[in-house]
This record gives sequence, structure tokens and C-alpha cells, in this order.
Amino acid sequence: MVRKRRHQQRLAHGIEPERGPSQRRLRVGEELRHALAKILREGESREPALENASITVTEVMMSSDLRNATAFVMPLTGANTTEVIAALQRCAAFLKGLLAHEVPLRYTPNLTFALDRSFDEAERIRQLLARPEVARDLQPQPVQSEVPGDEG
Repeated sequence: MVRKRRHQQRLAHGIEPERGPSQRRLRVGEELRHALAKILREGESREPALENASITVTEVMMSSDLRNATAFVMPLTGANTTEVIAALQRCAAFLKGLLAHEVPLRYTPNLTFALDRSFDEAERIRQLLARPEVARDLQPQPVQSEVPGDEG
């Protein structure tokens, strides 16, 4: 009883424990990612900017109520990213209708699209690790004996 009352007080004051996404959110996001990738691969959109574009759907993040989804996408070779994202936003309602037929959910989430920057971040980290001063620090250091006079 006390635990329930504390929880209600926290919610009333806007204090909610920080938790990661639930298994359901992750599972629904992954299901939507597969379905959206299939739809885009088959070229079922009406947008001319998407006709010859090869688009990778890297992740779909769901809101906590499963009503909104953000799809992180990356066009192949990273070309025409602005046009592709704009075209995906324009045909989001059409894609939502196609997703409703692919994934059996009570409510098909509203879609928003965002460019996936993780590839750029990975490249930046790779370049940092390739720098000579960083590579030197990553090499294993020879073990030195701690006993004086025990050098050989």
C-alpha cells in the first residue's frame, strides 16, 4: 500500500524513475523496422525521389505509448540525404497505411524519419583511433620488473 502511494505521488509530481525501453517497445520497433525495410526495398512509395534510392532502415524507436515511431534511415552511399528524408516525410502517411497491412497492431504508429548519424560517428571514432598518438597509447606496454637488480 505504501509503495503504491509513493509511486502515485512520484507520478503526480512528474518524478518517474529512469528506465530503458521495455521489451515490447524494442520488439515492436524491430518488427516495424523489418516491415518498413521491406516496403522501401519493394519500391511501393509514390515519391519520385524514392524510386531509385536504396535506403537502409537502421533502427525504429518507439514512444512509450507505441503511438509514434522514429525511423532512422540512411540512403546508400549517403547521397541525396536531404531529398530522401524530405520525400520520406511527405509519404509518411502512405507508408503508415502500408505498415498497417504488414504489422498487426491495434494502432499503427505515426512515422517520422531522421537521418542516422551513427555511421558518421563511427567514422570519426575510427579516424581518432588511427591517429599516431592514440595508436601509440593503444599498444601494449612491456612489463617491467619491480624487483631492483632483477634485470635478467
